Amino acid sequence: MSRQAQQQAARDRFNALLGPAHFHEGWESLLALSPSFFNASVSLASVPRKNLHLSSKNQALIGLAVDSAATHLFTPGIRTNVAAALKEGASIAEVVEVIELSSTLGIHACNIGVPLLVEVLKEEGLHVAETTKEFDQRQEKLKEEFTTKRGYWHTFWEDFLRLDADFFESYLEFSAVPWTKEVDGKVGGALEPKVSTYRMLNRHPPEEVGSDTAIR
Repeated sequence: MSRQAQQQAARDRFNALLGPAHFHEGWESLLALSPSFFNASVSLASVPRKNLHLSSKNQALIGLAVDSAATHLFTPGIRTNVAAALKEGASIAEVVEVIELSSTLGIHACNIGVPLLVEVLKEEGLHVAETTKEFDQRQEKLKEEFTTKRGYWHTFWEDFLRLDADFFESYLEFSAVPWTKEVDGKVGGALEPKVSTYRMLNRHPPEEVGSDTAIR
């Protein structure tokens, strides 16, 4: 079989298993460079679509969460998954909320970086007062507000809040939108709780996910 015939056969198999609407330039490049790896990738991607333990709508929303994350930002996948989610009955509010949830991924720079900074400062004996002081009244209030709105508290927020209450307060407002906004007359966002949980698993430790989604 010629290479052209192999590629056409692979494309036909893709259309049969995943649907032609899911074929984008990323798949096209892979098919041109390595038909065998393309076929293996199609086999892998087709498993959840065949089993349908999650609905096609939820699969598209989760795919959107992955592709729209700051660490990935895969534009062809974003377009494909938005179109697929809407086709499967997702509302615009649900699609937007997935992106809102994904947008908080960048905060890991603070979740991980700030405690490491404080650890080094303590080892060097620098800025001891700033890194060990008790929360003031405003900081205690922000901690309480975070716990109420987000449904959990984790120790990695301690140093972040202690060193920069202004930024922490702004992040709280930003990150709480999916959990506190009103959609169709109901406070708590547009997504069903399990979809929010699947999304949060992309960026949080399990102990945080369990409590973070409890209020949904």
